[in-house]
Amino acid sequence: MRNIRDILRLRLASGLTIRQIKASTKVSVGTIQKLLSRADELGLCWPLPDGLDDNQLAQLFYPSADTRVSPRHQMPDWEKVHQELKRKGMTKQLLWEEHAEQYPNRCYSYSQYCDRYRHWCGLQKRSMRQIHKAGEKAFVDYCGPTVPIVNTSTGECRTAQIFVGVLGASNYTYADATYTQSLPDWLSSHVRMLDYFGGCPDMIIPDNLRAAVSKACRYDPELNPSYQQLAEHYQVAVVPARPYKPKDKSKAEVAVQIVERWMLARLRHHTFFSLVELNQCIRILLDDLNSKPFKQLPGNRLQAFEQLDKPALKPLPKQVYRYVAIKTVKVNIDYHVQYEQHHYSVPHQYVGERLELHASDTLVTLYFKQNQVALHPRKHRLGTTTEAAHMPQRHQKHQQWTPGRLKNWAKDVGPEVLVWITRQLEIKAHPEQAYRVCLGLLNLSREYPAHRLNAACKIANHDSLLRLKQIKTILKSNRDKLPQQLDLSVELPQDHENIRGPHNYH
Repeated sequence: MRNIRDILRLRLASGLTIRQIKASTKVSVGTIQKLLSRADELGLCWPLPDGLDDNQLAQLFYPSADTRVSPRHQMPDWEKVHQELKRKGMTKQLLWEEHAEQYPNRCYSYSQYCDRYRHWCGLQKRSMRQIHKAGEKAFVDYCGPTVPIVNTSTGECRTAQIFVGVLGASNYTYADATYTQSLPDWLSSHVRMLDYFGGCPDMIIPDNLRAAVSKACRYDPELNPSYQQLAEHYQVAVVPARPYKPKDKSKAEVAVQIVERWMLARLRHHTFFSLVELNQCIRILLDDLNSKPFKQLPGNRLQAFEQLDKPALKPLPKQVYRYVAIKTVKVNIDYHVQYEQHHYSVPHQYVGERLELHASDTLVTLYFKQNQVALHPRKHRLGTTTEAAHMPQRHQKHQQWTPGRLKNWAKDVGPEVLVWITRQLEIKAHPEQAYRVCLGLLNLSREYPAHRLNAACKIANHDSLLRLKQIKTILKSNRDKLPQQLDLSVELPQDHENIRGPHNYH
């Protein structure tokens, strides 16, 4: 259509000959003559009328031409085909065969079927070229392939994950190896990446892996609390890519591909025996990668970083980020929360509430609605850490009792009371189990004089009476006031005038 317009312009406006028009447009002389004859019939002059587009112009010169699809071919429903191909195991071959069975005389060949489907797909989706400002975005992801690391002691082989980060404007790339993709390794890789860049971008764009996003959502994703804390420490915004939208982080996808081909492929014949050794090799290859010239742009990644991203990055904070595990915990009825098999106390009024626990290497801090309510040294063993101020008043009083204090009170009442109390503390598996019964006995000194309580304990010690109610019975029955009974275990004299012996019987 453009040739028709050019031929008319060259003839009607410039006055060129047919041979000159042929040399300019590369159209045959016969075709030019036919077009000019038709133009004379139509009475066309230059410039052409406004609003006459290429299709209308073609219809004027070729009125019998029909560019519509031949009616003998049945056009498949490409939208339905596209949806069917999303099914597991479905192929274009099967869909074409079904279409051919339905329209045996009007179907396309298989090659035409596939070609027209590709053409339809190309019309449905467009890729937008993204413009990345200097210092604005860093994209992060993990490589698919892993690197084996052999334990020299046991021979056990363990795989290492490869973390990749790239800046949007300069494509300056970072990579390191960790054993897992867990939250501590994920965050520590971010810390090393920002240190490698020497500054902080405005945004970090991760994928929706579990360490980054607690709950994936297209519109309002829920970040992992520890990841959010790292973002606040470095004053960056974390904007996860939309689920199943890899083009949102296309920079990371390309960087991962380059790291896999430029670095991991070179290391495939190497055997590594430690994570440090692997990271040393990665760092050497990483410097080579960033110094490698671009294919279609001038310079390399390092030069682009020095010119674009480095001046625009925000400075790093003075303190390096320290990993803090964040967990939501519920306060038990005993006003304690559990973290890694150790129990930590909180003020008793928070029983039943949900608190936010922050655990660093040295401290465990508990928050309720952003307010700190408890702080404990971190314990890495089984046990319980209880602060007296967190207890109810009656529990505090109970906590103040010790075996030594009970024995001192018993000693003041009487020696027999001390003996009974000591025995109670010794027969229990844990002394705390005897506190109640000991306090119950000692509190009897408020109702009975000390000498009576001591006498009652003497009887109990002699008769091995271990129940508190037995001592109470002795006191209520005034048995402790009775004269001391003879000890039946003492042997009585056998020589007496009233005692008969064998010689008195014959």
